[in-house]
Parts: sequence; structure tokens; C-alpha cells
Amino acid sequence: MNGDDVIFRFDYVFPENGLVQYKFGKEVERQSIQKFMGEEKLQKFINYTLSYLSTVVLPVKRGTFVELRAGMLNISPIGRSCSQEERESFEKYDKEYNVRQTMIDSLKKRFPDIGLAYSIGGQISFDVFPKGWDKTYCLRHLESEGYDEIHFFGDKTDKGGNDYEIYNDPRTIGHKVMNPEDTRKQLEQLFNL
Repeated sequence: MNGDDVIFRFDYVFPENGLVQYKFGKEVERQSIQKFMGEEKLQKFINYTLSYLSTVVLPVKRGTFVELRAGMLNISPIGRSCSQEERESFEKYDKEYNVRQTMIDSLKKRFPDIGLAYSIGGQISFDVFPKGWDKTYCLRHLESEGYDEIHFFGDKTDKGGNDYEIYNDPRTIGHKVMNPEDTRKQLEQLFNL
């Protein structure tokens, strides 16, 4: 098993926060940020983002600062092409200087009525997506399926983190985890293994 068959191993698979939905191995729905925003608004947003990034001075910068995904833009001030050591260094730098949050504040001010939400996740980037398209989006596909419980495991569960909304959603039972080993431990406890 290499992961290519994941859509057949589970009843439901929700890539891209559920914007792409598979049920029993078949694609049921697909949504995209391009459809939501339209090319003109999308380009204005990306152009401003790149212009803003050109003024940010960091200890290092690499490449791939804006990555377009199906349901979001992933923005990395240092660039996604950084090494693991540079990634860890930027994370410490960002904790001290709030590079990502400052940039988010600028984007919110520049585009107050565009219908976008922002979420800091991981070590080097933040996500930009239409409001309501956070990780809770996938739950709409399960509401009529009759589940008594939906458990969510995530590490960025504090306000502003990319797991916050689904972790705190009343339709889920949230579990804060530190790493994959902690997730396994909590699952074993949950299932009394």
C-alpha cells in the first residue's frame, strides 16, 4: 500500500478540507478557490501578496512564496523551498517578530470585503481560504449520515491555528495532539487497546 488506494480503504475521504469529497471510492463533489474568487480578484490578491513580500526582510528567503491549492492559497514569507534547518529557524524568528500575523493583518486591511479567512499553520506559512472553508467544511458531507460521534485530532488547536475551528466545532469531539506518536497513544486509549 502506497496511499494511491486511500479513497478505496475508507468510506469517506476529504482532501483539501473536504472541498474534494470521495464516498466509497467515487468523487462526489469538487470546489475550488478559483471558482469562488474569480481570476481577477485572485490575481489582485496574489499581486498584493507578492508586493508585500518583496518588502519583508528576513534572515533568509528561498522560493515558492505563494502556492495555489484547490481550496486555498498557502503563503510562506520565507518560501516553501527552505531547508529543514531554515524552517526551524524561521519558526523561532516568527515567534519573536510575528512575521506571519503582521502580514495577515495587512492582508485583512487591504482586502476587508473579499470573504477570506486566514489561518497560521505549521512552521513557515499560513493559509488563506474563503470563510467557512476551513477544516469544518468536510463536516457538511457527514451531517446527514447518522454518525453519533466524529472525532478530530489536531495540533494547531489554539485560536488562529488551522485546526481551531474543527477542534472546537460542536459536531466534533476534539483531541489536541503533539505529534504522530501522541495521536497513536490517544487512539489506543480511546479504543482501549
